[in-house]
Amino acid sequence: MGIPDAAQDLSTEMEVDAFRRIFPLRFFERHLSESLRPDGRQLGKARDTIVNLGLVSTADGSALAKIGSTTMLAAIRMEVMTPSTDSPDEGCIGCYLVVLFSIPAEAAPVISKRLSDTILSSGMIDLKELCLVSGKAAWMGYLDIYCLDADGALFDAALLAAVAAFSNLQIPIVALNDNGRIVAVTGEKDQDNALITEKEAVNKEKRKLTLKNIPFSLTCILHKNYILADPTTEEESIMDTLVTVVLDSSDQMVSFYKSGGAALAYSSAIKSCVELARKRAKELKQILGEMDID
Repeated sequence: MGIPDAAQDLSTEMEVDAFRRIFPLRFFERHLSESLRPDGRQLGKARDTIVNLGLVSTADGSALAKIGSTTMLAAIRMEVMTPSTDSPDEGCIGCYLVVLFSIPAEAAPVISKRLSDTILSSGMIDLKELCLVSGKAAWMGYLDIYCLDADGALFDAALLAAVAAFSNLQIPIVALNDNGRIVAVTGEKDQDNALITEKEAVNKEKRKLTLKNIPFSLTCILHKNYILADPTTEEESIMDTLVTVVLDSSDQMVSFYKSGGAALAYSSAIKSCVELARKRAKELKQILGEMDID
């Protein structure tokens, strides 16, 4: 008696899947009319989020962030450079997104630039902390972010991975060698074949950066009168307007990005997105706070 019911359920499921593929927007709008999304989330709810620290042993700092299925692995390596004459007391940070999963080719450089701009404009890192010897040596931080899985809200996951990686960063120990150059303390010879010694230690032990004004982001979709937080790739591909709100840990606006849709989104929707971003920032603070990230 149970076999016909099972067959009918299977047939119904196949019909729903076919309708979803052929008429994706109509499929989603039917759910939205009931204030529910196909994955069971309420419209303003973000997906489950996981952060793990220190997964890359060869990096000076690393972290993995997973939002739903979207997964980003961030790794930081520090190198000594000569600071610019314009900023002799400051180091530098460079951000690069390495695509290991199929996403649009144009997305990687855009996300990389937005990520770099966000980290610098937020004031999370005091670049003067990266100075070793004024005008002669400073740290250059190379932040590589690997996209391991992509299912929407790529920037949000990349920023979260970056923030967590910087919280995990330990500045290497360096000293002056016999030739008066800044080198890492390894007990080996440098590229000039000079023995690396601790003749004059610049920093005697590994140290962590002081992070402040930590940025958090939330991407939302504006579609008709609906606002969807933390969209999936499928939702991003069929909806109207995509916006990303970035707030710092003091709830101050860092940046606002918009793509697609009407030239100007209605102000009430923008205010709603900001409010959703504030709630999301609290959630992320709690997640990071459990790992002693202030």
